Amino acid sequence: MKKVSTRWLSGLFLTALIFSTTVAMAQPQSFQSLAADGSQISHVLLISVDGLHMVDVMRYISAHPNSAMAQLYNSGVTYSNAATAKPSDSFPGILAITTGGTPNSTGVWYDDSYDRLLSEPGSDCSVKGTEVVYDESIDKNPDALDGGGGIDESMLPRDGSKGCVPVYPHSFLRVNTIFEVIKASGKRTAWSDKHPSYDLLNGPSGKGVDDLYTPEIAGGGTTTSVAKTEAYDDIKVKAILNELDGLDHTGASQVGVPAILGMNFQAVSVAQKLKGVGYTDVFATPSDGLQDALSHTDASLGQMVAKLKANNLLSSTLVVLTAKHGQSPIDPSKRTAISGKVIPSIINQVKPGLVAQATQDDVALIWLTDQSQTSAAVYQLGFPANQQAAGIQTILSEDSLVRMFPNPLTDSRVPDIIALPNKGVIYTGGSKIAEHGGFSDDDNNVPIIMSNPAFGQKLVKLSVQTTQIAPTILKYLGLDPNALQAVQIEGTPMLPGLGN
Repeated sequence: MKKVSTRWLSGLFLTALIFSTTVAMAQPQSFQSLAADGSQISHVLLISVDGLHMVDVMRYISAHPNSAMAQLYNSGVTYSNAATAKPSDSFPGILAITTGGTPNSTGVWYDDSYDRLLSEPGSDCSVKGTEVVYDESIDKNPDALDGGGGIDESMLPRDGSKGCVPVYPHSFLRVNTIFEVIKASGKRTAWSDKHPSYDLLNGPSGKGVDDLYTPEIAGGGTTTSVAKTEAYDDIKVKAILNELDGLDHTGASQVGVPAILGMNFQAVSVAQKLKGVGYTDVFATPSDGLQDALSHTDASLGQMVAKLKANNLLSSTLVVLTAKHGQSPIDPSKRTAISGKVIPSIINQVKPGLVAQATQDDVALIWLTDQSQTSAAVYQLGFPANQQAAGIQTILSEDSLVRMFPNPLTDSRVPDIIALPNKGVIYTGGSKIAEHGGFSDDDNNVPIIMSNPAFGQKLVKLSVQTTQIAPTILKYLGLDPNALQAVQIEGTPMLPGLGN
């Protein structure tokens, strides 16, 4: 009997949901009711539901036609064939949305990466080449909600070309952000995310976000429970509601409603990863825990929409619903755990200590201490027994890598080797059942909904990228999309179907 592709089944299910939901809901209104230059838009509410797939959205609104997500869909342009950045880590994911660029222009590959020109934290910069970590480990106290007061400078890599100064996340970013562009126009900006390291979004100026609220998610075992993560999300939701009332995130000071504000939600992502939760089958049927996370997130979105209505802001606000990344595998039967020690041990057989840094989730990014050994390392990985042991499907290096990314011989941050595993492989010794970072559809197919009451409902099936969100936001705020450096470098277009 011929084996049926689970990818085909998932795609068929998504197509059926899109068709049935589209037929069931109101027909689109004219998009000319909102000026193409965005003259009626004064605010943007930008939301990332980390881990959210397009199939999750369509399934949810089909079952809950009165939900907040359904309301946004009914008054929005929905892009059902949207993809996030590759690699699909949180840092490249949020930067795609807020700079209009990929790692090709941002220079940011992961929250744990490598730079051949920087030096180790606390060093005198005499030795170059260091792991660059921008997660909770750089907090003064990773177990405290405020990170113990923020970033611990002693944990930051150092730049010998600038007097051996510590490199904060915002300084690591090579291009500007929408927050910087919007603030430069005299408008207020705000954002909330999961680590103090999201200082990254301040951009190279270090001052892009007027009200940056980054409660630390790693503290108190938050991510060991869906309920705890929902409670964590609630803290940030309260901050957004305060900002929609014209206050700062604490609710203490009257500062005016920001031109751009928003947050990321974590409960869905955590639910997708936890053993015993996640999806139940190839069709992306959520477990009870994941369903609860989706419903809780939707209720929070509903609070925001209600606040916009109550404050007479809905008609002048563009609500953007998307995700930094998806999560893989959707099909729990595909999950295969492989130790993160396997790939480095194979490569180090070529030369001891050859692996300078291996960043692995459901992708493996490899930086080498000796780049002249790249071909030998790839050859070693490519032995059938080694390739099978490491669960590798495709290896990108040298010519195959530079067709997609800058040359690692000339760009200090580009990995020498990218190993793309078989679908479902996660490099872990733990119990998590899904992860992100990879290049698969499960990692990359995320929703984009651009919603405003003047839009009506429209479904766009063209292939688009989350990088297109940033220039589109600027256009609707009456600003120049080309003010974004990544847009200029990569030629990032605005999203189609919006009258622009």
